[in-house]
Amino acid sequence: MKSVPFRWARPIVLLTAVAVLSSCGLPKVGPNKREIYAGSVQREGDAFIVAVNDRVTRATAVTPALGFSQAFINAGQIGSDTINPGDTLGLTIWENVDDGLLAAQGINATTLEEVQVDGSGFIFVPYAGRIRAAGNSPEAIRRIITQRLSEQTPDPQVQVRRLAGDGATVSLIGSVGAQGVYAIERPTRTLSTMLARAGGVSIVPEITQITVLRGGQTGQIWFEDLYNHPELDIALRGGDRILVEEDKRSFVALGATGAQRKVPFETQNLSALEGIAQVGGLNAGTADPTGVFVFRNEPQAVAEQVLGRTDLQGAQRMVYVLDLTKPNGMFMARDFVIRDRDTIYVTEAPFTQWSKVISSITGSANSVNGLSSLVRKN
Repeated sequence: MKSVPFRWARPIVLLTAVAVLSSCGLPKVGPNKREIYAGSVQREGDAFIVAVNDRVTRATAVTPALGFSQAFINAGQIGSDTINPGDTLGLTIWENVDDGLLAAQGINATTLEEVQVDGSGFIFVPYAGRIRAAGNSPEAIRRIITQRLSEQTPDPQVQVRRLAGDGATVSLIGSVGAQGVYAIERPTRTLSTMLARAGGVSIVPEITQITVLRGGQTGQIWFEDLYNHPELDIALRGGDRILVEEDKRSFVALGATGAQRKVPFETQNLSALEGIAQVGGLNAGTADPTGVFVFRNEPQAVAEQVLGRTDLQGAQRMVYVLDLTKPNGMFMARDFVIRDRDTIYVTEAPFTQWSKVISSITGSANSVNGLSSLVRKN
């Protein structure tokens, strides 16, 4: 009579294990294709699921537009000899007499170093008085000083030099070779030359952004565009602030990929194929190449263009589907643009979940064998 319970113990425990697995579910990286499609608007969900094709690719190819306004582009270069408040001048005055106004006896030349232009734009020169310097060139200032001194000493000769000063400077901060305040001089009157003066950029050029703040205006460009489009090499103005920083855009990779993490952009424009490659590609042992999804909150205008509708309100939850097994699947993934804060999710292949079921049952069977052995011993 005792042999009956022992004979039925193993299958009963096995069936119990299968029932538990069926009711509780198995571990997985995320939803499968069927579960994703169940959340579509067509099935009373809250997301639009769209298969990627050429039309969808064109409609969603929205990339960040960076550039300078016409106010920045049309600003002419500052003249290399225009004096501004805060600039520093160097003066040398020769007098055609042995005992001059400024020079000591026996010396006919006087040098006045670091004569600073005050906030009102004036400088003071002994015996010449207060002279308007701001807005004038060194040559114009030379003529004014010569005229005033000639009334008191015969045939004076004057030389005026513009030194680096505080009135025409820009500040460079961020990822440059040497942050600091730099004077706008003849070799550094444009954005590219000023960046070169500061040692160039110290981060990857492909994802480098340059921001110029001028008064209440702000302009931003890609570093590469600065050299590909000469019109963006704007003239600088005193007080400009130049910020060099790395692109902050990123996307998230989840599911059956080589890595699951938040991924920064490595180029200005990133395709779905490149995004997958950045995380090590699809997991060869578990990934379903027919189930590559891109989750995104799409602006209303783009969503309406993709769906061919005009009745949407606000941003829409969109799920784009890529099937890499189709003849043009790789081309679609290559052309589909990934944007900031996108989520790339790759589902597991159906056999992966079945393998987990088999492994779980096999493990349960081993547990049953152990339990049966334990029962027999008792």
